Amino acid sequence: MANSCSSSSCASKSKSCGSNTDAQATIAQQDNNIKRSLGKIKHKILVMSGKGGVGKSTVSTNLALGLAQRGYQVGLMDVDLHGPDICRMLNLTDRLQDTEKKDGLLPPMLYGDNLKVISLEYMMENRDDPIIWRGPLKIQAIRQFIADIAWGDLDFLIIDAPPGTGDEPLTVASTIKDAKALVVTTPQEIALADVRKSLNFCKHVKMEVLGLVENMSGLVCPHCKNIVDVFKSGGGARTAADFNVPFLGAIPMDPQVVLGGDAGLPYLVSASESPAAKAFGALIDQVVKSVGKVSLKVVPVDSGCGCAGGKCNPDTCDC
Repeated sequence: MANSCSSSSCASKSKSCGSNTDAQATIAQQDNNIKRSLGKIKHKILVMSGKGGVGKSTVSTNLALGLAQRGYQVGLMDVDLHGPDICRMLNLTDRLQDTEKKDGLLPPMLYGDNLKVISLEYMMENRDDPIIWRGPLKIQAIRQFIADIAWGDLDFLIIDAPPGTGDEPLTVASTIKDAKALVVTTPQEIALADVRKSLNFCKHVKMEVLGLVENMSGLVCPHCKNIVDVFKSGGGARTAADFNVPFLGAIPMDPQVVLGGDAGLPYLVSASESPAAKAFGALIDQVVKSVGKVSLKVVPVDSGCGCAGGKCNPDTCDC
């Protein structure tokens, strides 16, 4: 049998074995980089929904921005690979080709001092090109978002996922073992039916559910500022009770949400006194409470700051 093996077939087999070894080594190195990166992030929150059109990216963006405004170090990772919106919602126009690696890592986009952002649009030459990828490419992209980006030390990593329970949320669940799910719904029954699938997905992959948010819970009238129930209300709270998960709050619709998103002016920047902005503030309170106490990074403060002692307390700070 040994004589039947030609030198060319042996060489081919040797080359194949070498390629497999190289691939395994690359994966092992990437696993180490992922572990290193995640080890510097205290809390990882996957924002997901059972269906599209529930305002999940709006919730992700404003949650990340609200936490950053309170002094937390925050990352926002857009894994909605086929329909990334985060760059446009924050009016971030940075291009990866204009940046340089530092210590082997790529810099994320920056929004202010406390918010770091990564999205596939950052890496695209033409942001209007479609992403026509199957599962393996999507899985690899998400792993690279974690392993190859200079996230540094973060209090929160907010992950904006596409709708449903496919490759992207499954990859996050298998790669970030301690991620918690924040599930977004709207009040109507057809949306709640899909959300129940998301909650069952979390049970299946053993992902803890941080809580459920009811978005578009009524419409803020642009004239009288009262809230009108367009899609009904209360369904999110009932579904949370049925599944024994926390209900984190209801956020009403406001025309300013659309205007702010289209203009690249996040809602919490453009409409801080509206009922919806106050609801987002309450949601952020609930998220911080749910994950437990997170220590704020010590920052230099002016002598006149109300946070004596050098630590910025977002509840008392007047600087």
